[in-house]
Formats: sequence, structure tokens, C-alpha cells
Amino acid sequence: MPEPHWQKSSYSGGPEGNCLYAAPTPDGMIRLRESDTPHVTLATAPEGLAALLRHLKSPS
Repeated sequence: MPEPHWQKSSYSGGPEGNCLYAAPTPDGMIRLRESDTPHVTLATAPEGLAALLRHLKSPS
């Protein structure tokens, strides 16, 4: 599999310098990694990530 094209989240880059990166893969998944542990990646389907983001944005 070719090296993913990582894109930094627009919400990243605060004073701590911690950044979240995302990359689509040819199999339709989305890979996620953090700048402080770039060798550790998570994979999710776009629908799963969208559901998580909706939940996080919803009022508590």
C-alpha cells in the first residue's frame, strides 16, 4: 500500500503543538494519527468518523 497523504486537522496546532492528522486510503478507510506518536495509526470507515464527530458536536 502506498504511503498515505496525511493532512493536518484544521483544529490542530494549539499552544501544546499536538496535531491530529487524517489520510484516506485506497480501500475507502480513513487513517488517523497524532503528531506525538506518528507510528501509531487508527483506521475507521468514513461513516464511523462522521458519527463520532456528530456526537462530539452535539449539546450535552
